[in-house]
Amino acid sequence: MRRLLVPEAAAGMRLDRFLAARFAGLSRALLARGIREGGVAQATGRTLRASSLVRAGEELIVTIPALSAQTPEPPMPPVLYDDGRVVVVDKPAGLLVHPTGTAFAWSVIGLARHRWPGRDVMTVHRLDRDTSGTLALTLEASANRSLKEAVRLGRVGKEYEAVVRGVVPWDSQTVDAPIGPADGPIRIQMAVRSDGQSARTDVHVVARGRDATRVRLTLHTGRTHQIRVHLAHLGHPILGDRMYGVPVERARAALEDGVDVSEEAGWSRQALHAAHLALPGVGGPPIAVTSPWPADLVGCGGLEHRNGPEDETRG
Repeated sequence: MRRLLVPEAAAGMRLDRFLAARFAGLSRALLARGIREGGVAQATGRTLRASSLVRAGEELIVTIPALSAQTPEPPMPPVLYDDGRVVVVDKPAGLLVHPTGTAFAWSVIGLARHRWPGRDVMTVHRLDRDTSGTLALTLEASANRSLKEAVRLGRVGKEYEAVVRGVVPWDSQTVDAPIGPADGPIRIQMAVRSDGQSARTDVHVVARGRDATRVRLTLHTGRTHQIRVHLAHLGHPILGDRMYGVPVERARAALEDGVDVSEEAGWSRQALHAAHLALPGVGGPPIAVTSPWPADLVGCGGLEHRNGPEDETRG
């Protein structure tokens, strides 16, 4: 089952035309057959026809196989902060922030819209699917505009923690290296390149192990894959990174063919965690939220990670 909210712009459209526009990658014949077989209904349970007119804000219950969930609904991520306008959740690894493509996938934004029905739920920023930790949402459009402007002005503080391959020989370093498309066989892969967009990351060593290092990272810009690209550029890719921590052909095999390269990458998922988020308040005091090191990264790289007072010291 999939719940689908009708946006204002689609008000008055025929159901078949609305679905065809919303899911342009699927054939109209498939959608038409799904509607005929009773695959779209109102929240009351009333089945709709292709010619039914949809209403803005209406919730549609979709059970067409290509559009609906094939796995049980996951739990809503833990809420770390909620003042009625701004919410910060503790996103687990493996959960998308926004759905991608036309096939159904559970996402933070979808789960949040179920948690706060009738509210204008939007994200302030994003995290990769494989990255865990603090993620800010807003429940009002005005709050979203305010915080996105704060992001643009550099007034939002983001600190991450990661476990990287190898023993980092220095204690602190600022990586000031522009980022742009890698122009390789993987369309979404990025790289450090002289004509890229400016990107700056502070890297501070927290602990060293025999073959791995735990680092704390402060972002000053927000480029796609910035931390992953900068650490790989330094020669210390994040453990578990299946795109930047393995040779490009193996990364492509993982992405396109589903080949499991986690052993080569060094961990079952990329060891990157959004540990701390600082936001200006929206009609209130500043917001500061910390997410503890997740259970699925305990022991990564053979390093201990204590969630205690020492982790509250910001380097």
